[in-house]
Amino acid sequence: MGKQPETAEQRLPQYSEYILSRREKVAALSSGAAVMASVGYLFYHHWLGMLLLAAAGLRYTRIRRHTLLARKRARLAQQFKQALYSLFSSLSAGRSMENAFREAIADLKLLYPGTEVEMERELRIIAMRMENGEPIEQAVMDLSRRAAQEDISNFADVLVTCKRTGGDLIEVVRRTSSVIGEKMDIKQEIDVLVAQKRLEMKVMMAAPFLFLAFLNLASPDFMAALYEGVGRVIATVALLLLLLGAWLIHKLMDIRV
Repeated sequence: MGKQPETAEQRLPQYSEYILSRREKVAALSSGAAVMASVGYLFYHHWLGMLLLAAAGLRYTRIRRHTLLARKRARLAQQFKQALYSLFSSLSAGRSMENAFREAIADLKLLYPGTEVEMERELRIIAMRMENGEPIEQAVMDLSRRAAQEDISNFADVLVTCKRTGGDLIEVVRRTSSVIGEKMDIKQEIDVLVAQKRLEMKVMMAAPFLFLAFLNLASPDFMAALYEGVGRVIATVALLLLLLGAWLIHKLMDIRV
C-alpha cells in the first residue's frame, strides 16, 4: 500500500513536537559523539571507553530536539503576547476582527523584519479561515490544540464563551493580554536571576574535566594509576556522579511560571 497523503491538519505547524532537519540531526549526532568520545578518552584512555561513550553521545539528538522545541514554544508565546496587544489596539480603534488580524500581521512584520515568524504565519491562517467563512473561535481553538500552551488555550476558551454569550470581545483581549504580559514579565525576571547561576553551573561542571586534562598534560606518570585496575572503577563512579549532579542542577533550575 502506498503512503497516505497528509491531511490539511497534519500540514499545519505543530508546536508539541520538533522534527530535526537532516542538517540539524547530523550536527547533533557528530557533536554529541565527539564530545562524549573526548570524555571517554579523558577518563579511560582506552578505545572501548571512547566507543561506548560516543555511542551514548548519539542520544544528544533527543536533548537537541527538546531544546529547539522549547525555544520554538517560547518564541510563539512571546509573539502571541505581542499579537494580542496589536489586536486590542485595533479593536479599540473600531476595526473589525478581520482587519484587526491583518493589522496584527503587519505589526509583527515590523517587529520581525525579513522573516515570517510563527505567530505571523498563524495569524495568516486564522485570517484566511475567517475570509472563507469559518468562525473565528473555531480557528483559534485549532491553534490552541496545535500550540498546546496554557495562555493560548485560555484565550481560546474565553473567546468561545464570549462569542456564545455575546460578551465584550475588546475587554477579553485586553484582560488576556494583561495577564499574559504579567506572567512573561515575571518569567523574564526569574530568567535574569537564574542566568548567573546557570553560568556558575556550567563552570562548575567544566572544572573537573579541565582539571583532569591539565593533570594528564602536566603529570602523565602521576595519572597512570587512574587508567588501570581499580582506577577505572573510580573514574567510572566519578563520571556517573558528575552526570547525576548535572541532571539534578538542571532540574532545580527548571523554574516554570
